[in-house]
This record gives sequence, structure tokens and C-alpha cells, in this order.
Amino acid sequence: MLRRDTAVVAYDVDLADRLRELLSGEPGVVEKRMFGGLAFMVDGHMAVSASGQGGLLLRVDPDRTDALVREPRASRFVMRGREADGWLRVDIDALATDEELGRWVRHGVGYARTLGGEP
Repeated sequence: MLRRDTAVVAYDVDLADRLRELLSGEPGVVEKRMFGGLAFMVDGHMAVSASGQGGLLLRVDPDRTDALVREPRASRFVMRGREADGWLRVDIDALATDEELGRWVRHGVGYARTLGGEP
């Protein structure tokens, strides 16, 4: 079951609901407000977030960053003026299919699971 910590909303609520639905069967998932959005943590590690800037903030295997940013909707996440390997911004909107959204979510969840239990 997902825990919610959503006192102030600064992200796409519909996207968060879609993420919540996709992640409902995943064990160890907790919602947490962070980075101006609503993050979905897997075993204590951020996997995916409904970003406060729109779309997704996604954590992925840093070694896969170059391949994933070739996708039309993906770009490197810029943190403090620097591009960060292993972090992507994905321009997902209401028109994105559940299949497309699910594919991105699986990247984030899959990588978070490789990081082990609570950090």
C-alpha cells in the first residue's frame, strides 16, 4: 500500500494519479514530496517523480543515460547548472499512453531495485 505525503500540490495531480495506479502493485513503494514534486520511492530510493516543473523526474542507471536521452521525450536532468548522469527529465503529458508512461516507470523502478534496501 502506498503512503501519501502530499500537503501542498505543485505537480501534475493527474500524472501523480497515473503513477500511483501503475505502482500500486509494487512492494516497498512510498510517496514523498521532494524536488518540488511527488516522488515515488522504492525501498527508500527515488525511482520516479511527478515533477513540479511538469513531466517526470526519473532515476535510471547512469550507464544507460546516453541511450535513454536519445528517446524523443527524454533529456538529462540539470541540477545546479550541471547535467546529471542517472537522472532524466521526461516530457510526459496527458496524451502519453499508459504503455509509454509504464515503460519509463519500469526504468526507474528497475534501477531503484538494484540499489538495495533503505539508504
